[in-house]
Amino acid sequence: MIVIRELNQFPSLTHAVVTSGTFDGVHVGHQKILSRLMEAARQDNGQSVVISYWPHPRTVLNPKDDSLRLLSTIEERIEALREFGVDYLLLLPFTKEFAQLSSEEYIQQILINTIRTKKLVIGYDHRFGKNREGGFDYLQENGARYGFTVEEIPRQDIDAVGVSSSKIRTALEKGDVATAARYLGRPYSLTGTVVKGKQLGRTLGYPTANVEPQEKLKLVPAQGIYAVTVQTQSGSYKGMLSIGTNPTVQGTHQTIEVNIFDFASDLYGQEITLFFVAYLRPELMFDGLEALIQQLHQDKVAALQVLG
Repeated sequence: MIVIRELNQFPSLTHAVVTSGTFDGVHVGHQKILSRLMEAARQDNGQSVVISYWPHPRTVLNPKDDSLRLLSTIEERIEALREFGVDYLLLLPFTKEFAQLSSEEYIQQILINTIRTKKLVIGYDHRFGKNREGGFDYLQENGARYGFTVEEIPRQDIDAVGVSSSKIRTALEKGDVATAARYLGRPYSLTGTVVKGKQLGRTLGYPTANVEPQEKLKLVPAQGIYAVTVQTQSGSYKGMLSIGTNPTVQGTHQTIEVNIFDFASDLYGQEITLFFVAYLRPELMFDGLEALIQQLHQDKVAALQVLG
């Protein structure tokens, strides 16, 4: 997949089959649209093109609203689209100026003058242009004028999978990583850098790596204990993860700590990725460290039962 970030750098294509959207999470609903995009490109012997935007439009249009949490970083979104086999990703900077483009300007400047679109594949609720004024009917009317066709993925096809980014966010905020994985088509992941912590875990026999998320807007699941797999530079490992404040030792701020099974290397400063497989239990306050250690034994057994 070729990633292009400037309109004037986009190549001349013979038969561009295009879709557009934010694609946060690239979940199974998005995958329905992408599958049809790829199929249409193959049928027409054309090139598949995804138009997407960064930063997320909500952060630009509502800068005072800091409630948005993302399911994927821009790097994760690019990688998911690459794995899907998309030919070209046009990743446009979403700015206040860009948001002022009318539907007509969007069609002329991007779909026609830049990409030379021959076919457009969109979801049933797709909107574009200033104030989201453009939709399927508008595209159909102008498609005939500009020489491209429009295919709308029916509502029932997308609703059949019952997925939306907001549903996934809600599931993760409840710690329901199993539902999130089903909606995403893969386990939810969180990438971050290993930083120094209080190093209490090693005194308990369960050393942990403290993880600082790579992207500040990336959604961190609900507090609790999880079974995870961990991707490091040296390979993939099983582990158990704690998100919380460590109340047993009077912790005051939330940390993300992972105990990696059968692993003893130094990870400080390295980037690792956590894949959430199962929620094990809520964070609890214990009477003392011995009770905490006993619970950690049980957590490891439970995690291994899930992870196999």
